[in-house]
Amino acid sequence: MNLAAVYHVSDGSFCYPLDDERLVIKLKTGKEVQRVELVWGDPFESGIFGSDSNWKGELLEMENSARLRYHKVWRAVVVPRFKRCRYFFILHAPGEVFYYIESGFETKESFAAYNGRRQDFFFPWMNPADIIRPPLWANDTVWYQIFPDRFCSSGRNSGGEFRKWAGPDKKVNNGQVYGGDLAGVESRLDYLRDLGVTGIYFTPVNEACSNHKYDTTDYTRIDPQFGTNDDMKRLVASAHEHGIRVMLDGVFNHSGVQFAPWLDVVEKGPESKYYDWFMINKYPLSKLPGKTRRGEYYSFAFVDSMPKLNTNNDEVIEYIISVCTKWVKEYDIDALRLDVSNEISHRLNKRLRSAMLELKPDFYICGEIWHHSQPWLRGDEYDSVMNYSLQEHIESFWRNESYTATDFEYGISDTYDRYADQTCSVMFNLLDSHDTMRLITRCGCDADAFYQELCSLFTLNGSVCIYYGTEVRLEGGHDPDCRRCMPWNEIERGDYDDRIAEMKKLIAIRRDIPALRRGELRFIDSGRPRAIVYEKSLGGKTYRVVLNSTGAAYDVGDYGNAVYSRGLDGSLLADGGCAVLEKGAEE
Repeated sequence: MNLAAVYHVSDGSFCYPLDDERLVIKLKTGKEVQRVELVWGDPFESGIFGSDSNWKGELLEMENSARLRYHKVWRAVVVPRFKRCRYFFILHAPGEVFYYIESGFETKESFAAYNGRRQDFFFPWMNPADIIRPPLWANDTVWYQIFPDRFCSSGRNSGGEFRKWAGPDKKVNNGQVYGGDLAGVESRLDYLRDLGVTGIYFTPVNEACSNHKYDTTDYTRIDPQFGTNDDMKRLVASAHEHGIRVMLDGVFNHSGVQFAPWLDVVEKGPESKYYDWFMINKYPLSKLPGKTRRGEYYSFAFVDSMPKLNTNNDEVIEYIISVCTKWVKEYDIDALRLDVSNEISHRLNKRLRSAMLELKPDFYICGEIWHHSQPWLRGDEYDSVMNYSLQEHIESFWRNESYTATDFEYGISDTYDRYADQTCSVMFNLLDSHDTMRLITRCGCDADAFYQELCSLFTLNGSVCIYYGTEVRLEGGHDPDCRRCMPWNEIERGDYDDRIAEMKKLIAIRRDIPALRRGELRFIDSGRPRAIVYEKSLGGKTYRVVLNSTGAAYDVGDYGNAVYSRGLDGSLLADGGCAVLEKGAEE
């Protein structure tokens, strides 16, 4: 048995309360392990610590819940009557049995002969305050990300010099301003509701120098290019009337160089009362470019115009909390997306979450993190992160023909294995954004691959986000070309009716079928390397998802009726096709 492949810690994603009653316990092993038994019980069942010889526990067979590339994942759910749990594992492989306790591995003989206080695993107490409790509404939400300058112009804003609205084939850059505004978004709320959208995520809307607004000048004021604070208040109220929640982008890792506290620092240096609001290593600052590469101060990446805020500073923390409090009280927003959130201090995150939940108990916080995010997802900071890991695994299958259905399974399973179930149910799942190449462009304008990827996105657990224009297959290269103008003329002319109808179908099945949003996931061996098949089950209902990239038709059999399909004729699914099938009644 490969004992080096065995891993468990009684914290985070391996042992956690699912709710007030149930405790999830998971274990990773090598693939040669055939069975795992969990022995669990109350640590004080036979007396105070030291009475190990009398402690027996209850034996429970663990479920092999997922396959990873080099591991098996085993899982059990127990209900500790007194909210505390002591446990260990018994591992079975051909001709071998090992007992796994917190201090290491024991053979059956050495385990039986153990003398002293045995170091079993412990989950000390299921404190209600420590249980991860994300807002349930997020799992039901289909987000729509809007880059305000390029979404829709009301034509009433005279706050700047704007270019003529560009067509969908027109490439764009960060130096161009097209005049999209909040009133324009409000005018399209009927369109979004009809599409099936129930949440809007805005990139920054506060006053800033750039068209992307990630270099904030004033966190308390809507950028005049987009309108006024009253416009935002009215837009959120109207969105709520349409059944649409609103999430704003909080850019708190850094500010812009026109932010008043930074200007004060530049002028006064260490004498400025804001000097410690930033991370400055040398003063006076030079006037030459490349200041942050020379280490004069820290910034976002090496962008001189985005000086890094010191989110360890109590004054900065209180300022940011006051800004977000204003956004909730004045605009009535429902959620925050935090930019470059892996660089913000945990101290700020914890205090910000507490403040937001006091204002709205079901407030949702999403962090922008592109890597493993468990330290931020323990229930006291973020509810979710932008799930670029999921995007990468979905994308890999359609970008690389050597990537098999098994590889896809390993990647998706690894992504979901990282976090608690309740966290996975609200992860911010996406395939493209303002920071990435657009989905259809990444697919090489292959509509089949485009809809197969979307079908996968819409049938996996979490909260789904589509980028504005994805519904019409809007093209765009890497940032900033992924921020092209929304093609309203073509939409209103009916050029994209079929594409919009296809997106509505995908949104509808996700809305109507809870199993697709939060059901148990089980991969099925399709018998072909390039055919992905998996099932989603919840509440006695099971649905099978089939994504065929084999180069030939794939027979889906008589599994059940299709609730969604592209390229399905009878039981044959065409190459490039996708289908979601509802399992028929059991005989």
